[in-house]
Amino acid sequence: MRVMTIVLLGGLWLDGTAWRDVVPELEKRGRRATAVPPTGLTLTEQIDAVVAAVDTAPEKAIVVGHSAAVTLAWIAADRRPDKVATVAMIGGFPNEDGQPYADFFEIEDGVMAFPGWEPFEGPDAQDLDERARRDFEAAAVAVPEGTARGTVRLTDDRRFDVPVVLVCPEFSPAQAREWVTGGDSPELSRVKHLDYVDIDSGHWPMFTQPVALAEIIAAL
Repeated sequence: MRVMTIVLLGGLWLDGTAWRDVVPELEKRGRRATAVPPTGLTLTEQIDAVVAAVDTAPEKAIVVGHSAAVTLAWIAADRRPDKVATVAMIGGFPNEDGQPYADFFEIEDGVMAFPGWEPFEGPDAQDLDERARRDFEAAAVAVPEGTARGTVRLTDDRRFDVPVVLVCPEFSPAQAREWVTGGDSPELSRVKHLDYVDIDSGHWPMFTQPVALAEIIAAL
């Protein structure tokens, strides 16, 4: 039986262990999953690691990006439009060609450290209890400046032929659809096959809703 490979990409400050509760659930559902951790000091090195994971898949891969890493997943579709079956984007929208990858917070001593919870109070983090927040902070990996401020390059329009599923955690599918149709996400507005899926969680469903998230990913 052929098994689809699922490539998992965590957002800022997350390493491969962020998917520790999701991967077993995917495997229970007969899926092969691999989490690509942060690699190197530059965006190029991170892209190379993701593309390598796609290239080693025996067939087409599903690439799942979370938060800022939806752009990384989208770059993979741009680099390998014939090898990516679907891109799933969790809680984020891809940046355009020429934009920085994730220059969102202050860079100090060459890295963008986790800024604390204040920027995420409200729907983003309301389902994370104190223990989950402490665990997040303890495992947080500072993002190198070369990754955060790396320039996104998108060159192959065949990426728009790759189906995209936008998983909506702290916002609703209706809100996301309104943003896309309103022009707030120029890349997604050009995607030919775009679906929206709701999940009842904050910004990090891999921690608070791993089973529901695995079910969504497995259904792809």
